[in-house]
Amino acid sequence: MSRAMNQAANRRSMRSTCRPLWLLLAVLIGFANPAAGQTKGAEPAPSGASAAASDPILMAMKQELDRSKSQLKMDNVQAPYYIEYRLSDVDSYIAESAFGALRVGQRNHARSIRVVVRVGDYKQDSYFGPGLGAADIAPLDNDPIALRRELWAATDEAYKAASQALAIKKATLSQYSAAQPFDDFSKTAPIQAIEPYAKLDFDPKPWNQMTEKATDLFRSDPKIESLSAIFQARASNLYLINTEGTETRHGYTIYSLSLTGSTQADDGMRLDRSPYFVANNLSELPTADEFQADAVKMLGTLKALREAPIADEDYRGPVLFSPDAATDIVAAMVGGNVLGIRPKPGDSARTTGDYASNFKGRVLPDFLSVTDDPTMKMFGGKSLIGSYDIDDEGVRATSVPVIQNGDLENYLVGRMPIRDFPESNGHGRAAPGQSPAPSLGNLIVQSKQTLSPDELKQKLIAICRQEGKPFGYYVETLSGPGYVPRLLYRVYEKDGHEELVRGAELDELDTRTLRNDLIAVGNDPLVSNRATAVPTTVVSPSILLDELEVKRTDTKNAKLPEYPAPDLTPTH
Repeated sequence: MSRAMNQAANRRSMRSTCRPLWLLLAVLIGFANPAAGQTKGAEPAPSGASAAASDPILMAMKQELDRSKSQLKMDNVQAPYYIEYRLSDVDSYIAESAFGALRVGQRNHARSIRVVVRVGDYKQDSYFGPGLGAADIAPLDNDPIALRRELWAATDEAYKAASQALAIKKATLSQYSAAQPFDDFSKTAPIQAIEPYAKLDFDPKPWNQMTEKATDLFRSDPKIESLSAIFQARASNLYLINTEGTETRHGYTIYSLSLTGSTQADDGMRLDRSPYFVANNLSELPTADEFQADAVKMLGTLKALREAPIADEDYRGPVLFSPDAATDIVAAMVGGNVLGIRPKPGDSARTTGDYASNFKGRVLPDFLSVTDDPTMKMFGGKSLIGSYDIDDEGVRATSVPVIQNGDLENYLVGRMPIRDFPESNGHGRAAPGQSPAPSLGNLIVQSKQTLSPDELKQKLIAICRQEGKPFGYYVETLSGPGYVPRLLYRVYEKDGHEELVRGAELDELDTRTLRNDLIAVGNDPLVSNRATAVPTTVVSPSILLDELEVKRTDTKNAKLPEYPAPDLTPTH
C-alpha cells in the first residue's frame, strides 16, 4: 500500500427554560469567560458509600430532593410522580496558538443543574413542550444552601411548566384516533453508584509550547493563510439523583490536540486540513516531536493541494474510502439512523431518520454487523472516549447489536420508549444542561470477511479494468456534513500510482448506496474518538463502494488576498 493510502491509518487515535442553552453549553464545555483557580472544597472524597455521605454536592441534592418530594404540590394540580436532579461539573483548559504565538491559555470551571418534574404517570406524563425541565448555572462553591436554593427555584419552575405541558399534550393527542402504543417513560431499577471523582492533573506549559512551535511553521510557506493549533483538557463529573432512588456520580477526562491550516490555489480555491487526536489519557496524545512532524506533513499536503489538478471529469465508478473517511460515513449514515428517537405525535413511524421503516430489514451488506458497546474501554490499544458504565438517565450501559448480518435488529434507546422498544438499553445521554436523548457510545463495525489495504486497492483497480476506466478514486479524509473530500487521489489502473486532485465532491452518497454498493471492507479498523458535548467513538475499517459519482464542486472560488502578508522579518 502506498504512503498516501496509509496516512489515514496513522492519523487519528483519536433545552432550557432558565438561561439560554448556548450560554450553558459554552460555560460548561470551556469557552466562556475564565474562572481561574481551584473551586473551594471542589474535591469530594473517593468513590464508595463514604463518598456519597461526604460529598457536599450530592448531600445537598439529596436533601432538597427529599424536601421537594414531600412538599411539592399545587392546588388543583396532582403531585409529581417523578423528580430528577442532574448536575454537571466541568473543569476545562484550552490553549490555542496561531502563527507561532499563544492567543488563548484559559482554565475554566463551571457547573450547571437540570431539574425535571413529571406530572401524570409512566403511561402518560407531562414531558412535552414546556415540560422538559428547567436548567441553570449552579454555584461553584460547595455551599449547600446556595445549591439548594438554585434547585428549589428550578424545581418550582419545572413543576409549574409540567402542569401546563400535560394539558397541552392531552389536547394534542386527542386529535389522533390511534392510541399511543408505548409508555411515555420507562421504568427502571434504581442504582446507587458513586465513582471516583475525575480531575485534571497536568502542567499546561509544555502543551502551550507544543501549539506555539507547531504553528510557527507558517514561516516555511508564505502562501499559508492560517495556521492554528489547539490543546484541550476536560474533566467532567456528572451527578444524578431521582425519586426512584437512583444516586450516581461518574467522571471522565478527555484530552485533545488539533491542527488547522488553510491556503489558496492560484485560482482562488480554498484548501483546508485539520488533523486531530483525542483520548482519555494524555499519554495517548502525540509527543512534541510527533506533533511537530504532523504539522510539517500537513503543510506539505497543503502545498501539494495548491499544485494539484482539478477533478473536472464526470466520473461514476469504484471509490475506496480510508478508515478515517469511513468513520465519518458510518457515524452519520449508520450512527445517526440507529437512534431510537420518538417521532412527533400522530406520526406512525417507529422512530426518525432513514432507518425509521427498516426494522428487521436490510440496511447494510450481509457480511457486515454493527454493535454499540459503551462498556468497552479499549480497542486495539486505544482508549474509547464513548465508554461509560451508567447513562445519564441512571440505566446501566449495555452492548447493543444494532445491525446483524446487514439487518437492522435494534435501536439505541433511552427511557422514552418507542414502538417495540418499551425499555431503555442504557443509551440515554445528555450534554451539560440538556435533556437526555438516545446517543452513540462506542459504535463498532465488524465484518465476516476482510481484505488487506493492498488487496482493497487491487480490487479497486480490477473494477476499473473491467469497466474500462483509466483510474478509480481513493478518499483519505472527508469534511463537513456534505462528505466533501479534503484529500482525494486518483488511483491509475495501469500501474496503481496515485495522483492527488482537488475541487471534487461526492454525489448520491446515502444510506441506499451504503446498502447496495458497499462490496468490501478492510482489516484496518481505526478508532475515531469524537470529543463533542456527548463524547462518542466510532471504529471502522476501510470501505470500498463499486459505484459512486465524483464530480467537480460547484462551490465558487474565493478571492485571493488583495495584498501580500506582512514580512516574516520584523521591521524596527
